[in-house]
Amino acid sequence: MKESASRTPLTIAAPLPRLAAIDIGTNSFRCIVVEVDPQEGFRVLDDEKAQVRLGEGLNESGRIAPAAQQRAIEALQRMCQIISGLGAEMVEVVATSAVRKAKNRNEFLQAVKAATGLEISVIAGEVEAELAILSVHHNFAMEQQRFSMADIGGGSVEVVIASGRHTETVTSLELGAVFLTETFIHNDPPSEEELKQLRKQIRKALKKEGIGEGLPVSSLIGSGGTITNIGTMVMAMRGEQYESVHRYEVLHSEIVHLLAMLSRKTQKERLATPGLNPERADIIIAGMILTDELLRRTKTNLLRINAKGIREGLILLSLQKRGLLPVNTQPRGWRDAVLEFARSCRFDEQHSLQVCRLALKIFDGVAAPNGLDERSKELLEAATLLHDVGYFISYHQHHKHSYHLIRHANLFGFTPREREIIANLARYHRKAKPKKGHDNYAPLSSEDQNLVRKLGGILRLADGLDRRRNRQIRELDCRLEKQRFLLNLVSDSDPSVEIYGARTKGDLFEDAFGYQLDVSCVEA
Repeated sequence: MKESASRTPLTIAAPLPRLAAIDIGTNSFRCIVVEVDPQEGFRVLDDEKAQVRLGEGLNESGRIAPAAQQRAIEALQRMCQIISGLGAEMVEVVATSAVRKAKNRNEFLQAVKAATGLEISVIAGEVEAELAILSVHHNFAMEQQRFSMADIGGGSVEVVIASGRHTETVTSLELGAVFLTETFIHNDPPSEEELKQLRKQIRKALKKEGIGEGLPVSSLIGSGGTITNIGTMVMAMRGEQYESVHRYEVLHSEIVHLLAMLSRKTQKERLATPGLNPERADIIIAGMILTDELLRRTKTNLLRINAKGIREGLILLSLQKRGLLPVNTQPRGWRDAVLEFARSCRFDEQHSLQVCRLALKIFDGVAAPNGLDERSKELLEAATLLHDVGYFISYHQHHKHSYHLIRHANLFGFTPREREIIANLARYHRKAKPKKGHDNYAPLSSEDQNLVRKLGGILRLADGLDRRRNRQIRELDCRLEKQRFLLNLVSDSDPSVEIYGARTKGDLFEDAFGYQLDVSCVEA
């Protein structure tokens, strides 16, 4: 039987370019593979890490040991297979402190090339700093701030002082976690005198380079294994459970207390520390003392964690050179990032903007007497724009889908804690109210649970005020009279459905604030 119509041939879209970069550090090697979309940036396909300890014994012998070289070759061969399997083009392989100062570096480079075919670029500390700062600007909104950046490796630390996108100073110092440990710590646990001499050397080096002179900085943005391990340990200490430590914020006092505890323990005892990578148990103290001194020297109380670092900087630089991304690949601010993510989920933009407008009006009516600050307002704004992104998966249970999508989103400008709050606000815009037995709600601190109830109550109420999704409510007037919250709606036609929606979905608002909700309408 003949077909009555010819079939339309299938067309296969051209594959998006894939790029890979390898960072050969003193302690660990990192390999990142990304897929590039000129319209949307890039997404990470693989981020492989190998704890090689290339710099083991280097301070004493001045040479890369045969065993360390063999570990390096095996790790790089494995990374090459991953890159090849993903069909990526190798863009850059860089080596840092250990290879930079090894007397047998040429022999090492030749041995790696013979075994893997890789051409390794040995980069200066200043170049390391430039790559790390590229990653910082891609992940943090620092345009209006003076800040410091430190990338702590095994052999060296790179420190940058910057005002917005203008770099003031770049310094590379031989103060890496492995180097400091091998040079100063010989007892287990370390003696008070060893720690005193280690700290004295760090202070002397930082002072000599003028780090911390002048005005204080808003924060220290750190990258490298020491920094991410500080984040995971503090997260465990707080009893928090976030998806990642990327953009996590740690107080200086928390580092001081954690360091005092770890310094008294043997390496074996430190292995039991929640959040500590066992492979870093021997070098974590030196790295934490360096972090402590950097915070003291730059006069800041806040450490912000960049879990990306040099390998991401390599990718960004390569994309810029190839014209695949503009020089500034990051959205202008958190609102741009939120809208970009929402649009990628094909959200109902007009409805979400209406809910946002109404929610912010309600917020302004209750903020002052309830101690809600400007940052709380921004979290609410983000949640209103994202509350329905779960439709991208399914209408049924879409509030729960929204929670999971937001929780795993890379939302520029928000910490892991803030992203978790936004996700919870979206989770409770409909159906059940927050309950202590809910897996997503229970891990939050009591303060954050209270914030979720209040902001969630506002979002839920505002969503009810656009029940028909047709922007029926043109304006609203909010007024607080004792324990009554009066909502006077302005509408061009009968808003009875919206009034019903507000009364039905005002339950969480009334519970959280303790106000009686009174909704009325004036026709325009």
